[in-house]
Amino acid sequence: MLEKIKVLTIMGTRPEIIRLSEIVKKLDLYTNHKVVFTNQSFDYEMSQVFFDELKIRKPDYTLDVKSETVGEQIGKILTQCEKVLLEEKPDAILILGDTNSALSCIIAKRLRIAVFHLEAGNRCFDERVPEEINRRIVDHTSDINMCYTEHARRNLLREGLATQEIFVVGSPLIEVYSSHTDEIQKSKILDTLHLKLGEYFLASFHREENVHNSKNLFLIISALRTLSEEYKLPVVLSTHPHTRKHLEAFNCGDIMLHPPFGMVDYIRLQRGALCTLSDSGTIHEDGAILGTAVVNIRDSNERPEAYDNGNVIMAGLDTSTILNAVNIAIDQLDTRFNNPYADGNCSDKVIRLIVGLQKIVKKRRYLC
Repeated sequence: MLEKIKVLTIMGTRPEIIRLSEIVKKLDLYTNHKVVFTNQSFDYEMSQVFFDELKIRKPDYTLDVKSETVGEQIGKILTQCEKVLLEEKPDAILILGDTNSALSCIIAKRLRIAVFHLEAGNRCFDERVPEEINRRIVDHTSDINMCYTEHARRNLLREGLATQEIFVVGSPLIEVYSSHTDEIQKSKILDTLHLKLGEYFLASFHREENVHNSKNLFLIISALRTLSEEYKLPVVLSTHPHTRKHLEAFNCGDIMLHPPFGMVDYIRLQRGALCTLSDSGTIHEDGAILGTAVVNIRDSNERPEAYDNGNVIMAGLDTSTILNAVNIAIDQLDTRFNNPYADGNCSDKVIRLIVGLQKIVKKRRYLC
């Protein structure tokens, strides 16, 4: 009888659920697979929407890491993940990105479990960004780093990581969006919000350097209000709970504040918007994959390939620059740019790397 290797996927935020959704299904098929959800955003009820609409099974473990400080949360993630790892004794773990959940790689490494990291090598070279610290820790702790692009691979090579432990697999989002094309097309969110195709703006921001900085928050809200007034169109702002709390001190005017959307509704909104403005890293891939007008409201980024290919405009937080960027993005909407995020078979590559390399990693690293 075929003995499948045991793999644990550890994730803790909605973006991780989305990006890993197709990979999780294939790991269920080809491995003895367990899913650990750290619930680091403390909103399992909201996250459950994503599990349901992406047709992912319920996690095998849901942790309780609610904390008052970052240090306390990271400590809880490490200690609770350690208990799961000691109980399950997996051959490998899979983590994604730069969240606190990905720091679980530290304890896995100490337990001599092979660590596979997807979305490796991204660098914004801005130490004000908390995720940048996590990226460096996770990349240098992981045994196998799987990058979206050659840019990311080069970053890791410059930092001294071994060539044979770095692979380019593309973005998993291409498969995710493709798998849910029908649901996205059938979404009624435009009707629900009384919006007309191409006659609204979509916006979102959640980064700590924006949400927790009152000056930056004021600049963003001012820019969105000016945008609405200039174009005489509504702005739909998707707000995380902690973002909405900070917005209470500002006059948001006619901006439509809305709780976070599910993936299907959000992509439908993005496809129908005149332009999308966001500080999310995902905006770079969305611009390339969906071919929509997108503007990045940050002054640093970790996905330079999107700028190489012209998929997105980085506008910072200056109102006039944002307005100019939006105008250019709209005017050039018919211009076709290349998609730098590969060909849509990321999940197959990830499965093959995990199954094929986990024993080699153990032999090379741990002599076992």
